[in-house]
Amino acid sequence: MATRVNRRFIREKEARKLLSEFRKIINLTVSQLPALKPPLELADTKEGEIFFVDNNPVLVRSGVDIFPTLKSQTVLSQMPKAVVNSGAVPHICNGADVMAPGIVQFEGVFSKGNMVVVIDENHRKPIAIVVALYDTKTAETLKRGKILKNIHYVGDKLWKAIKMVN
Repeated sequence: MATRVNRRFIREKEARKLLSEFRKIINLTVSQLPALKPPLELADTKEGEIFFVDNNPVLVRSGVDIFPTLKSQTVLSQMPKAVVNSGAVPHICNGADVMAPGIVQFEGVFSKGNMVVVIDENHRKPIAIVVALYDTKTAETLKRGKILKNIHYVGDKLWKAIKMVN
């Protein structure tokens, strides 16, 4: 039987601090993400703290890491993307890191350590949130090896926790 998770609103001061920290991490301004503003609702789960804006799960804090959920379309639409071929999709959705041969193209610019959204080339749907191991220019030149580190993907424990509390 599923465990019931309580959701509660967090203080505006705490919400503003969290959103400010998140915007720095993904390198976006307030004007690029106008929909991300208090009030924020928090659901505490085993996998991490899930933050909601207008009943949509937009952020997760797992340990010290803060990153967007795969359900936060307003955030994901502003982030750089890595488009992968259909052969890479099942591996990424099983937690594998993204390798150079599976990448079709990059959209947007990122630096080493930035978060990137992985989308599949056929349906253009987000399948993973990853951390770049290289900057855009370097990643585009690589023909083999790991390019992006997988931190959240469709079907992981966090994905299931979000579905449970939403």
